[in-house]
Amino acid sequence: MLHAKLAIFVVTFMCIYSSLHALKGDDCEVCIKTVEKFSASLDDSVKKDTKKIENEFREFCKKAKNKEQRFCYYLGGVEDSATGILSELSKPLSWSMPAEKICEKLKKKDAQICDLRFEKQIDVNTVDLKKLKVKDLKKILSDWDEDCDGCLEKSDFIKRINDLKHKYVKTEL
Repeated sequence: MLHAKLAIFVVTFMCIYSSLHALKGDDCEVCIKTVEKFSASLDDSVKKDTKKIENEFREFCKKAKNKEQRFCYYLGGVEDSATGILSELSKPLSWSMPAEKICEKLKKKDAQICDLRFEKQIDVNTVDLKKLKVKDLKKILSDWDEDCDGCLEKSDFIKRINDLKHKYVKTEL
């Protein structure tokens, strides 16, 4: 009887303990989304070899922007990284571990990884561009991988966005 109560207590304690350390909601959003995106880009032949995974991650990081680029920096996926914990990504990926679990492990190595947050996207359909700051207008163009050569005034940025809007924004019928 005592052993059964002790076993129940231990199981209950372990469940509570693991739930406290599990990622919740938007915890580690950049890590989870980036690991999922990277994992989906890998061929099955690469997924079993940690060295190939690490090389592919370095290539992936060359094209990364904004928060994904910062994530790459923290893991050691870019040349100017101060540290390198790529094996903490490549080994679990080779075991087909889910992104959430990989990010939990990475968080234990470097808590900054889970501090990264994606910037909220601006809905160009509903926002009044005239009320946005120039910084936000530039961000819209940057997100579209477009630039605004010769733009000096706010109205120049707004005109450029409106000219490109049909290319990047879906309109509902």
